[in-house]
Amino acid sequence: MTFSRDMRDEARYARRMARIARWDRPVGGAGDRLGAWANMLLVDHGLFRIVYLNRVRVTPKFWRAAQPAPHQIGALARAGVKTVVNLRGGREYGSWPLEREACERYGVALTEFVVRSREAPTRDTILAARAFFDELTYPVLVHCKSGADRAGFMAALYLLLHERRPLAEAMRQLSIRYGHFRFAKTGILDAFFEAYARQGEAKGIDFLTWVETVYDPDELQRSFKPGLLSDLLVDRVMHRE
Repeated sequence: MTFSRDMRDEARYARRMARIARWDRPVGGAGDRLGAWANMLLVDHGLFRIVYLNRVRVTPKFWRAAQPAPHQIGALARAGVKTVVNLRGGREYGSWPLEREACERYGVALTEFVVRSREAPTRDTILAARAFFDELTYPVLVHCKSGADRAGFMAALYLLLHERRPLAEAMRQLSIRYGHFRFAKTGILDAFFEAYARQGEAKGIDFLTWVETVYDPDELQRSFKPGLLSDLLVDRVMHRE
């Protein structure tokens, strides 16, 4: 028996909804807690993050990192962090209820701002980021799964929109130093800022005006070509989101 692409997509969607139904609820008893930790460490690759959180202080009031475990959220709270921003846009792992519980325990606000790492950023996402940064209670930690791509992109946006820093400085947040690979699919984030450098900054157009009047996400998506080997490394070996 063969399955069509639509049937496979439906099956993947059903499995994802089942994972969300499991983890998008408070942690119950000891069995739930053990299951959430096991899922976070083994399925969501949290073992690596226990060793290295990829945590960086971008400015005195803005941190970036990978998905933190509960004790790491406690350490961030003691360091002064008031808000944690989850960029992952999914509640499919035990990491989510543990994070939510830890933020409540340590008195840290938890909010979400969905960012994609393998698609051209949408205008709505960029324009919404400005107001989002203005409304946060600082100091803030933003995190994705690995702290390399979406966290770097959000840090770059923060520097451009909230701190009014130069584009070249902001783009340094997307660096191999943090585990970001510009020649994989995640390189579309670099291509976005490079498009602004050519089409906007070079012509004296400010960033948000360029986003509103010039930027074409469909064209950026069509024109960007990831490298095969880097793509295999990031997606298949490192299991990035």
